[in-house]
Amino acid sequence: MLNLERLRTLDALARHGSVSGAAEGLHVTTSAVSQQMAKLEREIGQPLLAKNGRGVRLTDAGRLLADHAARILSQVELAQADVEAQRGCAVGELRIAAFPTAMRGLLPGALAALRAAHPELRSLAREQEPGESMAAVVRGDLDLALAIDWHNKRMPVPAELTRAHLLEDSCDIAVPAGHRLADRDRISLAEFAEDDWISWNEGQFCHEWLVSTLRGTGIEPRIAHIAEEHHTQLAFVEAGLGVCVTPRLGRGPVPAGVRLLPVCDAVRRHVYVVWRADADRRPSIRAAVEALQVAALNV
Repeated sequence: MLNLERLRTLDALARHGSVSGAAEGLHVTTSAVSQQMAKLEREIGQPLLAKNGRGVRLTDAGRLLADHAARILSQVELAQADVEAQRGCAVGELRIAAFPTAMRGLLPGALAALRAAHPELRSLAREQEPGESMAAVVRGDLDLALAIDWHNKRMPVPAELTRAHLLEDSCDIAVPAGHRLADRDRISLAEFAEDDWISWNEGQFCHEWLVSTLRGTGIEPRIAHIAEEHHTQLAFVEAGLGVCVTPRLGRGPVPAGVRLLPVCDAVRRHVYVVWRADADRRPSIRAAVEALQVAALNV
């Protein structure tokens, strides 16, 4: 009989396209992946991998079995969901990821309420950017992920995932206290054509949003500094090194030398949670989504 964990390894190889990618996705060593595949090849009685330059590729038999493996693993997920649903209570382990401001401003309250209501459910949280965390949910490495859309830019959600809205997060522009616009009650993005900007890492969804949004107002953005964490960005603003967009979710104390200006353009983020569609019937998923929605009402 085919071993489920070896099929899971083959499925990871098919999705990631490399031994190292599969190892990272499964949180094991590359040696462990190679060993599992060697055992699976002995079970099948034919090669599943072939050398491809410095890497490997799936043989025809490997691709055929990988297709079956994906369907088998999906059925296992459905079986787990049905068993949990039959028991009627949220138990076991729930793995969830959130982007930094949601990790700080939303998840602690939600997970505390979830633990109080469902003491047999163990939640494991990690901080991760939405693109990475949604891919991890698709792979089965995570059960839930918190993600965002900007008001004028949607983040692609894989077809395998279901989503639920949590909250609308308004954003302000942070400027130094001595900035020429610091005393304004409201501003427009177009008024920052001559300012340096502090942005997120290049390639990240929020960085791409900022660049495209500023260009949409006729500004060629001058990205002077890159900082991942919002509090670091605000420290740069206080030092007079530029301006930045700062969401209200999870913001915390604002440095004394920073002024926050609401934007006429109503800059906001849509925060939502995603999970695999084939896990929809799991009581633990439903309980976690409900706890997040309740916590969002109090943000």
